[in-house]
Amino acid sequence: MEASTDVTVWIAFTAGLLSYFSPCVLPLIPSYLTYISGLSFGELNVTHASTKVRMTVITHSLVFIAGFSVVFIALGALAGLASSTFQAHLREGLGIVQKVGGVLIFLFGVHLSGLFHFGVLLGEKRIQLRNKPTGFVGTFLVGIAFAAGWTPCIGPILGAILAIAASSAGGAGRGVLLLSAYSVGLGVPFLISGILFHSFLGFFNRFKKHIRIVEILTGLLLMVAGVLLFFDMFSRLAGYLYRFFPPA
Repeated sequence: MEASTDVTVWIAFTAGLLSYFSPCVLPLIPSYLTYISGLSFGELNVTHASTKVRMTVITHSLVFIAGFSVVFIALGALAGLASSTFQAHLREGLGIVQKVGGVLIFLFGVHLSGLFHFGVLLGEKRIQLRNKPTGFVGTFLVGIAFAAGWTPCIGPILGAILAIAASSAGGAGRGVLLLSAYSVGLGVPFLISGILFHSFLGFFNRFKKHIRIVEILTGLLLMVAGVLLFFDMFSRLAGYLYRFFPPA
């Protein structure tokens, strides 16, 4: 079980990274950073920002990350709890949920890869705060609003991790672990982008033409994860990995 858990945690972390690089998130990073920090684009876009500017960006970025992490982790806990409850009422419930989750994750991957678009995943349900409340409380609320932005890009990726949480043993604790890893994967590059804002803009201008490739690769990753979950192959995969990369 520990080996299987390690593999899915890394999958969740990678999913968070891929969510950051999705066309729904990456292009909006400059806007989010200026919005939550209260700093102008010019103040952020300098080669050597002052200590005060850096600390403002760091603190508000961390609070913003905490805001969306609370929502994601709560969803993970609910998914894990639902799995435990289902298993308590049905002896073979886990196997059924695993197969349903595997199919859903595979379909999410098909949607993201562009092979076929499912209309139910195309709608956008984003909560917007037109007037941000001042201070860290306002930044935290913006993070919560961001987490509620189930756009066509981030929704399938997040949904896939929730499906894994709901399809695995371990209950709420497992769901919290997976969605914490997902939040870290999404939050770390966001924080780095704020600290190195000037360098981030240069990187984004070079990278934006490759966003579609990342989207396709994300879709393929989800399709593979769906197949692994459907056939209950995560433990077997972890066994192969530990054979070549034994734990210290």
